[in-house]
Amino acid sequence: MTKISALFNEIFQAFSRALRYGLRLIGGMSPQALLGAALVLALVCAVLPLALTLFVIFLLVKLAFGATVIARRPRYTPYKDVE
Repeated sequence: MTKISALFNEIFQAFSRALRYGLRLIGGMSPQALLGAALVLALVCAVLPLALTLFVIFLLVKLAFGATVIARRPRYTPYKDVE
């Protein structure tokens, strides 16, 4: 049980160190840099997942359409010489 509590304690300390570092970093930023960081974060959190989702949807539509068109295509018949 002490190993588990030591693990959770280490995770908590690492998380709190990272949080303090982030707060110090944000506190030292100029307003312009803070605005730029907010815009980049908004891009990553909103636009990028939307673009990836639309890409996957259109790829699946393309694959489904291609599978139906290929299934309907007539099969190749060998050339027969007719006299």
